[in-house]
Amino acid sequence: MKKIKIILYTFGLLIFSGSCGNDFLDETDVFSIDSENYFNSEQDYNDALIGAYDLLHSTYRGVMLGEIASDNTLSGGESATDVISIQQIDDMIHTPVNSSLKDIWDWMFAGVYRVNYILEFQDKTDFEGKEQIIAEARFLRAYYHFELVKWFGAIPLKGDQRFQVGDETSIPRSPVEDVYASIEADLIYASNNLTVTAPQIGRATKGAAQALLGKAYLYQDKFSEAATILDQVIVSGAYDLESDYNLIFESAGENGVGSVFEVQYTDAEGAGFDCLQCSEGNVAVGFNGIRNYNGPTFDSGFSFNIPTQDVVDEFEAGDLRLDVAILDIDAWSAGNGATFTIGNKHTGYYNRKYIARKGDLNTGDQNLTNPNNYRAIRYADVLLMAAEANNRKPASDDAKAQTYLNQVRTRAGLGDITLGGTALTDAIYHERRVELVGEGHRFFDLVRTGRAAAEISGFTAGKNEVFPVPIEEIQFANGNWTQNEGY
Repeated sequence: MKKIKIILYTFGLLIFSGSCGNDFLDETDVFSIDSENYFNSEQDYNDALIGAYDLLHSTYRGVMLGEIASDNTLSGGESATDVISIQQIDDMIHTPVNSSLKDIWDWMFAGVYRVNYILEFQDKTDFEGKEQIIAEARFLRAYYHFELVKWFGAIPLKGDQRFQVGDETSIPRSPVEDVYASIEADLIYASNNLTVTAPQIGRATKGAAQALLGKAYLYQDKFSEAATILDQVIVSGAYDLESDYNLIFESAGENGVGSVFEVQYTDAEGAGFDCLQCSEGNVAVGFNGIRNYNGPTFDSGFSFNIPTQDVVDEFEAGDLRLDVAILDIDAWSAGNGATFTIGNKHTGYYNRKYIARKGDLNTGDQNLTNPNNYRAIRYADVLLMAAEANNRKPASDDAKAQTYLNQVRTRAGLGDITLGGTALTDAIYHERRVELVGEGHRFFDLVRTGRAAAEISGFTAGKNEVFPVPIEEIQFANGNWTQNEGY
């Protein structure tokens, strides 16, 4: 779907926050397209599916904050008051009044709503190939639900029905295990009905559904189930590691052999700071960019999400990934005659994977409409998840875990790991950090493995494993929902 112009408000479907600032159920912005005037043709279903994919663009917020909340990066920005919601999450002092967390809640529920519109009317009109559309829709719902449960824990579910005004006062937040059961059911269906090769670049495949299912299992410590499904992705032969790590995050490396699922971005107009989710581009790229930069190769940005010295030191000597993942701006400037200014919490490093390049064919605002895709599920991630699952399952298979782990290390120019047991587990954790730095996974890896309190400054065990439900949602629920513990 890379080249399709997707209109964010194609249907006006949202009583969730598809438009800026809306709340979970905003009674002032209710639009409806009912079964009498829609879902009467194959084109209607396809258009609705495009609308459901469109909210993937908004996942950039979670990618940024998944790093900033961890020990990988700091908030950055111009000053300590630049986007205060991001600064609070970095310092682990966030509260239910936090615009960034509200964005994640709103935008991911907007995605769920659009999917459920399709599923509510999935039986209305028959045509050849509808199974593919339904399977993609269920993959997307699982994707959005997975983001929500990672961030907020228990969330409301309504099956294949759209939420309606008033549901917030009667439908409970479903327990985490029920949310994961829904995710599993959607992904099992998608795995069984999606094709190995996508009908169009950027759409979900069988391998993407299997990989996300394996990840959902891993997050629940269902290691045997995770190992089984992730092994299937690996033995399918549909994916491989790119031989050159340098190319993965460049425009020439998009949708390559190592890409299991990518969020497709374009440089189409439509974004503004009053409506960031309107952008068809990767907003995170501009936010991550070098402050007031003037020089070759890169474009400037807002200096958020800056890597720490600690994560730089995590790389082993000779690791080929370091200079691809992390830009040492002082060394780069000295060697290339570039200039920049220092922002908040400056460390001297930038997230090189997701900062703007010159020549990105960005015809819009370079800071809001960058076309750099987000590599949401990479084959290297699949290998490392499979390594962990095989190592940690009750009947562990450390030999297989070593094989998967060492494939990733070999590409990085590093030697094989021959450890077993918990030492192997620690080696896998290390490898996940350096392979995936800057990609939004670190905070949740630390939480699910019980290491967050020891690694993240300010993290309070029993509280910060999840984030607070936005205060507006608690208020609108009128006593039906309680806030997460500690908030």
